[in-house]
Amino acid sequence: MTALFEHSPWVEARADAASSSGDRHADLMAVVHAASAEEQLALIRAHPELAGKAAIDRTLTEASAAEQASAGLDRLSEAEFARFHALNAAYRERFGFPFIICVRLTDKAGILAAMEARLANDRETEIAAAIAQIGEIVRLRLRDMGLEDAR
Repeated sequence: MTALFEHSPWVEARADAASSSGDRHADLMAVVHAASAEEQLALIRAHPELAGKAAIDRTLTEASAAEQASAGLDRLSEAEFARFHALNAAYRERFGFPFIICVRLTDKAGILAAMEARLANDRETEIAAAIAQIGEIVRLRLRDMGLEDAR
């Protein structure tokens, strides 16, 4: 099994146990969408904060470290780091889980703008947004492994 989902091997295990549609990404996301609300929250909460403690401690998964580096999150100025830290804290306080975005599809400025904008959303909208972003992350990871066409 691969590490497509952060610390959540149950998604791949369930997809592997089910009938395949021939579209790995669709099969995996069907498992996520069929999961209980508690399981979905656990999946979301398994993701690290952007430019957060795991990045500083170098305890990110290899994939997350590379993805955050691709957006320049490993090279933040003090002011940028402080802004990420404040927005991460505000987001976690409001929603109870980390902000998730497919960092490979944006840059630092885009991430910060999205964090600020999404703070205005309600919790259900953010759960849906987080799951959609996890889907994008997984789609790109599958593509990197040669298992999914880029769309």
